[in-house]
Amino acid sequence: MLIFVFAGSGSGMAFGKLTGGGATTPSGLIAASLAHALALFVAVAVGANISGGHVNPAVTFGAFVGGNISLLKAVAYWVAQLLGSVVACLLLKIATGGEAVGAFSLSAGVGAWNAVVLEVVMTFGLVYTVYATAVDPNKGANILAGGAFDGASMNPAVSFGPAVVSGVWENHWVYWLGPFLGASIAALVYDIIFIGQRPHDQLPSADY
Repeated sequence: MLIFVFAGSGSGMAFGKLTGGGATTPSGLIAASLAHALALFVAVAVGANISGGHVNPAVTFGAFVGGNISLLKAVAYWVAQLLGSVVACLLLKIATGGEAVGAFSLSAGVGAWNAVVLEVVMTFGLVYTVYATAVDPNKGANILAGGAFDGASMNPAVSFGPAVVSGVWENHWVYWLGPFLGASIAALVYDIIFIGQRPHDQLPSADY
């Protein structure tokens, strides 16, 4: 989680320093998509053999709802994920000489419930793909789709660290409710429609 947030948020800070509009521009969204995709690949590769590569509380929640991990293990993952995010943002603030770590926020004209719907849909796609293939080729596309509206979090931990370090908590609940709802729906839909009551091997729990 530390690697993922450090690289993902750090890329946004670096792009903002080099350009006027930062990550809110089309080129900024593309840069953020690529940075998060590469950082996610590295983070999962590092942790795959240790914990299954869980770097997203929403995916962990989806795995719990689908009956693939225990509540105790899910809570342990959540604590580690949130702590890793906070530490990554603190390291970014120190490494950049006190530069502001941008918190997730809604764009002008985007209401909280609009953002919840975006997060539900994007996280549904992410978790559904994890369930189906354990590889998520849509992560970057989701950032391009929702980044201009609410930052395209899809990951409560990614939103939590910057909020703690920056002290900006406005509409923060959106980045928990949306991803958790999306993850739950994806887990239940896949489990009911494609698995049903048939005996099956435990689904991969890695977040790609």
